[in-house]
Amino acid sequence: MSAHTFEPVRSDTCTPSRAARELNFLRGEFDLAVQLGHVRTVPDEGGGGGRLVERAEIDRLRAQEGFPDTLRDRVRAVGTTDGAELMDISAGRFTRLARLGLLIPAKVYVNRYGAVVWLYLTEELKHFAAVAENTHLLKGRTPETLRAQLAEGVDLRARNWRMRQLGCLLRQAEDPWARAGALAALLPPVEVADVVENPYERAWVNRLRPALPGQTLAGTSFAHVAERITTAQDADEIEWLRSDLAHSVEEARALSPAPRPTARRTGPAPRPTARPIPPLARTVTARVEPMPTPVEPTETTAESRAATAEPMAETAEPTRGTAKPGRISCGHAPKPRHTPERRHAPRRPAPAPVLRSPGSRHTPPRSTHPLRAWLRRGTLRPAAEEVRGSAVAPDRQRATGT
Repeated sequence: MSAHTFEPVRSDTCTPSRAARELNFLRGEFDLAVQLGHVRTVPDEGGGGGRLVERAEIDRLRAQEGFPDTLRDRVRAVGTTDGAELMDISAGRFTRLARLGLLIPAKVYVNRYGAVVWLYLTEELKHFAAVAENTHLLKGRTPETLRAQLAEGVDLRARNWRMRQLGCLLRQAEDPWARAGALAALLPPVEVADVVENPYERAWVNRLRPALPGQTLAGTSFAHVAERITTAQDADEIEWLRSDLAHSVEEARALSPAPRPTARRTGPAPRPTARPIPPLARTVTARVEPMPTPVEPTETTAESRAATAEPMAETAEPTRGTAKPGRISCGHAPKPRHTPERRHAPRRPAPAPVLRSPGSRHTPPRSTHPLRAWLRRGTLRPAAEEVRGSAVAPDRQRATGT
């Protein structure tokens, strides 16, 4: 298997689950210890984006005095009711102190009823109650300035929690690009796009953007509640994060530019191979002769009828028994002329007679069928030549005396 898809864990490191078992932590307590910086981690070199714990760090924590109770006391977190009992104040006063930003929550989650539950470190609550300057806040009447802020609806619990998360993410960041991703995790995507205008740099920042604990509720019915907790809401907070993000991007750009996709060189597109066009089937076509225009018969006389009948008799009479001279050679009989076979076609009515003048030369009538007209022209021309040859031969013999 390729090393790019799987990288075994080194022998000198262990996964967070195994480290939690060896330190006698629950998984939630271990994650909180990592966020607070009590347990140091290293990035996973296998490319998974997670964190690993070195074996030397586990040995250091196990060697501390009072292990594991002292370590677990540092990450023990309680809710509002238990925190008020620990500080010996009412739950209402405890909530007012948290809203004013005097008590900073360490964890937050949304329960099954959609209520936001804030958790506070017991070590920090004990320290706040032990300080003498905070006695007037725990006993007696709340100062007027603080009561005016509460009347205006001030609630700094979510903002303080985000600042704690940001400090944890910045401690784990190893280069300016990772710090820019940590800052972008608290800003809306619109603000990130406005600050980081280069699309390649913005894509790289979003890739290094870590997921906050409350953002695991995305896609559920409480996603909008988690978004208000994990995203900056106040104008001054947004402006401060934008300024730090722009500074981190400029520093990272000067150190190493954001990676860009390598351009792939593609060759010219293959041209389609020319295919020969199949030859068309041969077809026999004949020239289409124009149709003769029928002429209406007019009044005829006996003279015109005789004039038209005489040429027809002259052309029809010699074709009966005459032969063209010079066709017989070497004692062989002339080859009969091949006459194409005629197909029987249904009879059509004869065209109307055309009257011609006595001096005009007679031409055979044209057929309406193109093929028949072509065959007729081929058969009539040799016959006419034979007639003319037979008629001229006796005259030449008398003239020469042969």
